[in-house]
Amino acid sequence: MSQAVIRPLFEGADWEFSTIQRAHDAIQQIAVEELGLDVYPNQIEVIGTEQMLDAYSSIGMPLFYKHWSFGKHFARNEAMYQAGMQGLAYEIVINSNPCISYIMEENTATMQALVIAHAAFGHNHFFKNNYLFRQWTDANGILDYLEFAKGYIASCEERHGEAAVERLLDAAHALMSHGVHRYPRPRPTDLGAEERRERERRAYDETVFNDLWRTVPGGDKAKHDPTTDERRRALLQLPQENILYFLEKTAPRLQPWQREILRIVRQIAQYFYPQSQTKVMNEGCATYVHYRIMNRLHEKGLITDGAMVEFLRSHTNVVFQPEFDDPRYSGLNPYALGFAMMQDIARICNEPTAEDQHWFPAIAGQGNEMAVLRDVWANYRDESFILQFLSPRLIRQFGLFHVLDDAEEPHLTVQAIHDERGYRKIQRALARQYDIAWTLPDIQVVDVDLDGDRTLVLAHRALNRVLLEEKDARHVLQHLADLWGYDVVLREVDPAGDQLMKEHAASPRPGILPAP
Repeated sequence: MSQAVIRPLFEGADWEFSTIQRAHDAIQQIAVEELGLDVYPNQIEVIGTEQMLDAYSSIGMPLFYKHWSFGKHFARNEAMYQAGMQGLAYEIVINSNPCISYIMEENTATMQALVIAHAAFGHNHFFKNNYLFRQWTDANGILDYLEFAKGYIASCEERHGEAAVERLLDAAHALMSHGVHRYPRPRPTDLGAEERRERERRAYDETVFNDLWRTVPGGDKAKHDPTTDERRRALLQLPQENILYFLEKTAPRLQPWQREILRIVRQIAQYFYPQSQTKVMNEGCATYVHYRIMNRLHEKGLITDGAMVEFLRSHTNVVFQPEFDDPRYSGLNPYALGFAMMQDIARICNEPTAEDQHWFPAIAGQGNEMAVLRDVWANYRDESFILQFLSPRLIRQFGLFHVLDDAEEPHLTVQAIHDERGYRKIQRALARQYDIAWTLPDIQVVDVDLDGDRTLVLAHRALNRVLLEEKDARHVLQHLADLWGYDVVLREVDPAGDQLMKEHAASPRPGILPAP
């Protein structure tokens, strides 16, 4: 009997929607049956250049409230693109259920297949299975919540004016990176129920709020009862790292609608929190998946040699790592590092060297690289991933070494090179660059002067005695004072001995909150 003739999924650059469907189905078979990926159902949207620029400007979300900064980003990206100084992403993917992938209508058929493999299966699998996304995000509810948020903010603009809402969002966005719970591990907020719970939550919050603020300011400090300090701290949940949460719950002059908008900004910041910790892993996973799938499509005769050459050219550009003296160098390319580490893990599983056997005894020669990779994608973030799996071979390949920049010393010092002790130091040094405990300043609300002028006190524990940049600290503190409604003080202290190193202060400007 003659065998069925295998025809390519497409020939040439042109495509139609049936081409997208055929490519998706063929890719899905390889991803699920051969690579063992576990994904949300896919929803693929084809959009044009302007829509892609619009998606850029609103951080890739399909439903988002209006803000002037999005328009600023749109204008900049459009000007850069039209001047030929910037390209556009081939795709944008949303961590939701179903997983939404935006692909550009200008893409060739080969690029459509590539981005479906990359986004609709690589990123999709990572979103669904990585522990940070499972702990911190609600993929089932995010789209409904964004629709609620967009409608709620639009209604606030109608009732209170666009200018008032814009000023509030400016202040909230300035504090967005300090609007997440970093260390506890709660179950993800059920975003789909947020709208239904809004009234109940507001009634409860106002009860606690009234209990806290009904007797202040005032009182004779000479008769101060120390037990009131403990009660105050308990009610305020101090110290508090989530500044937006603190303001939403306890700022004395915010209106209910303003508190809800702060909550919206905070929920969206929390939604993006895992992505900031998994850039190398997420892109490495998606790039490795698309590489395996596209090669498998070619092996099966489902894409032509010409399509394979086009894919390889695009893939090579994505994982290109400029040398340190190249004008294009801007640090380590997360696609390059992530893909190289995924490939290296597969090599260690299948063809380990004696060095690999020493460094990675648990996976060296294990043989089933996809089982190992799926476990890695589920259970690590960038910092722990690099600390655990960056091999001496890759350290040599990337030419990495550790340089100590000590402000007290006049010269840079090379701390680690390519030897046994050096590899460990380089692992730790590189992993630390992806640790949010080192990359984001530790700023917490530590007290409020309830008996006096209601000054809000924050502390920055200056790691390695590195102070905040003066101009940025001043601008952000001003936004914080505007939301708090009273004076704000930020004290920078040396965590080694709690020595005060510097102090910043700001007073609220008129216009955001009603007069006291």
